[in-house]
Amino acid sequence: MTAISEAAVSTAAAPARMPRQIPFIIANEGCERFSFYGMRNILTPFLVSSLLLYLPEAERPSMAKEVFHSFVIGVYFFPLLGGWLSDRFFGKYNTTLWFSLIYCAGHACLAAFDHNRHGFYAGLFLIALGSGGIKPLVTAFVGDQFDKSNKHLAKLVYDAFYWIINLGSFFASLFMPIFLRDFGPSVAFGIPGILMLVATIVFWSGRKRYVIVPPSPPDPNSFLNVVRTSLLAHEPGQSRPGLVLAIVGAVLAVGALGLMPQLHFVGSFCLALTIVLVFFGVGAWMQVDRAKAKHGDEACEGVRAVLRVLVVFALVTPFFSLFDQKASTWVLQAGKMTKPSWFEPAQMQALNPALVMTLIPLNNTLLFPFLRRLGYEPTALRRMTTGIAFSGLAWIVVGMMQLVIDRGDPLSITWQVLPYALLTFGEILVTATGYEFAYSQAPASMKGGLMSFFLLSTTVGNLWVLLVNASVKSEAVTAKIATTGLSVTAFQMFFFAGFALVTAVIFGWYARGYRVVDHYRKA
Repeated sequence: MTAISEAAVSTAAAPARMPRQIPFIIANEGCERFSFYGMRNILTPFLVSSLLLYLPEAERPSMAKEVFHSFVIGVYFFPLLGGWLSDRFFGKYNTTLWFSLIYCAGHACLAAFDHNRHGFYAGLFLIALGSGGIKPLVTAFVGDQFDKSNKHLAKLVYDAFYWIINLGSFFASLFMPIFLRDFGPSVAFGIPGILMLVATIVFWSGRKRYVIVPPSPPDPNSFLNVVRTSLLAHEPGQSRPGLVLAIVGAVLAVGALGLMPQLHFVGSFCLALTIVLVFFGVGAWMQVDRAKAKHGDEACEGVRAVLRVLVVFALVTPFFSLFDQKASTWVLQAGKMTKPSWFEPAQMQALNPALVMTLIPLNNTLLFPFLRRLGYEPTALRRMTTGIAFSGLAWIVVGMMQLVIDRGDPLSITWQVLPYALLTFGEILVTATGYEFAYSQAPASMKGGLMSFFLLSTTVGNLWVLLVNASVKSEAVTAKIATTGLSVTAFQMFFFAGFALVTAVIFGWYARGYRVVDHYRKA
């Protein structure tokens, strides 16, 4: 394949047409998402009912949540590796194809080792590596198929992209709990593996039509090089507060690794990484002007732009701490609610993708045009602010439902429809918008990398869940919660609701001063 294939020429010649290679990417994503959500949405009930039977019954739900959220942390951590390999060495197509094969191997392990903890956890690791490795690449690969002449079609494709993700998620959420119950874990985990193999074959089949943007050559003015120079540059008579801050961050990160007994390796490592990113980022911001002599004004301003985007991503993390618990905390709550005997609690998750497929076209055809007629432009950052707030409202409702359950009163599972609707509306405004926003704000040399940082916000969001779960294991904390008259579960629900609502206010304030840029490829 050439650096820019013939597809690029045809796209430029017909700017109003949809690139003909898009269906291959969309079909690949639909199958891949079925495979991922097919195993993800039955993971918590499988752990509680099968793999964790060696634990006392009262400890199984808590351990299942820890395993689940540790797995999700891995899924959204490995985009850093995939984005780096893609941007620097192999390009998006090759990196996606190779990580997809690792992904398939992970599914095979789940199906083969459903009664072996070590083998099963090895499969989870391989899926986290494979799924995480391709996450920043497929979405960025979609953007590569467009240029400035037809970029207005990109939003439609990203919406279609997100729609097909949820189509796969819907059928996976609906049927996989039934297959787990009626046919056992080997079949329930094997079917998603077959779909992942199909996804890989479909992606490979479109190889001759794709626009292939080659990896960027080594850049002496890259983001990391400018950050390194900023921190280490020394000017006579001036202190280096940014470097001091970075060193403090490194020390704190080492200290975070000492939390392994409470957070295990995954949680403590991701906490250390988060501390490094925050302290090094702030330190570089404080001293970036010192790198101008070596790297120039444009490179230094580019670093500032990336750091501004990372603040946006950091403020999105509370949303993901709420959103991903629908597959753990909400499923466990659904198990305590009244429901038909044939209905599995995990099937309630099918409501989320069903609502997404309904709300995306309604937003684009009714809600957003209506708001524009009123003179209000629903920009990306405004949509994301609103989405974070709606996630907080969803958890207020879930917390109120938990109060009823804690009193011992029967409560129908249909009540979960309301929080699912609120959370899903928030998801559309945050996640679907976030993919497009991350691509548009990323310089060409950091498309995969910056998309990785957006996905890393999900890792940090799940890290908050592990930190909160670890804190409530302390007798002092649980005693304090008891004085409120709330159960630990209800208290956590209201805590996460408040976490999101406060963040929405901060996000909205920061968004007002953010300068949006356009980094789509030229026609």
